[in-house]
Amino acid sequence: MYKKLSTKLLGAAAALSMLCGVATAADWKAWNIHNDGHPNTAAMDRFAELVNTDTKGEIKLQVFHGGVLGNQPDALEQVRIGAIEIGNFNLGPIGPMVKEANLVSLPFIFKSVPHMFRVLEGEAGAIVAKGMADAGVLPLAWFDAGARSFYAQKAIETPDDVKGLKIRVMNNNLYTAMISAMGGNPSPMAFSEVQQALKTGVVDGAENNFPSFKNVGHYEVTKNYSLSEHLIIPECICVNTAKFNALSPEMQAAVKGAAEKAALYQRELWSVQSEQARKDVEAAGIKVNEIADKSPFQNAMDSVYADYLKANPDMKKLVDLAKATK
Repeated sequence: MYKKLSTKLLGAAAALSMLCGVATAADWKAWNIHNDGHPNTAAMDRFAELVNTDTKGEIKLQVFHGGVLGNQPDALEQVRIGAIEIGNFNLGPIGPMVKEANLVSLPFIFKSVPHMFRVLEGEAGAIVAKGMADAGVLPLAWFDAGARSFYAQKAIETPDDVKGLKIRVMNNNLYTAMISAMGGNPSPMAFSEVQQALKTGVVDGAENNFPSFKNVGHYEVTKNYSLSEHLIIPECICVNTAKFNALSPEMQAAVKGAAEKAALYQRELWSVQSEQARKDVEAAGIKVNEIADKSPFQNAMDSVYADYLKANPDMKKLVDLAKATK
């Protein structure tokens, strides 16, 4: 009798333990717009593995790739309100929602990709991160998204070469101001429309990094890629602020640590893929134009900075911090 009762009690305890484990484990979802073969996809998969391991299963993260949970604006809002816990976002579209994030959208604010990481990992980055966290999307780590340069039928080696050209840009007032300052005609449009627009002459050119230029086939409908490197816009692994803050300090450290490890992995993959993408487009006949002196482009942005800081005087400290970072 006693033995049977003990067996039943042990069984009940085991079942209760399992139920408690299910109840306390958090099932998190992560959004990623990229598909298989992209560095961010591999890095987000690595991040999920690390989270699952480093939290000892207390957080079970599943990544949904290819934008299946919605486009970036939709996913950004879902992370902000906590419907999705994690997102891999480009900071460009975050700028209109978080003014501090617009720092990265100022043309030539960064001297190079390594300089961008030094800025974001310093005092300026802490201010950007706080602004994003206050909006509900806390950045855990920064991904490399390369430098954006112009591509068109003709070489763009000075600001004068942009005059009169219709250039596709992302939907941000700073990008349209950048093209206008060089005498061009900015044409904001969805990325999915650019290939056909280049092919039919609706736009004369666009701007992006090497992997994007190659992977979506824009090199098939243009002739020149000119290394202006006017924008260096990172991506991030972002988490819903409230859900992250609700974690214990140990779990917060595990999740953030996993993100930082995944980011280092992504940067390695990005470097390799970017170098290969350049080789591939050159082999396909694209002329890559080096620009030894970028100062004419930088000087052309004086009006962009003046207008932006006049409208946003509280951003001056952040801009000065970025510029002062060695």
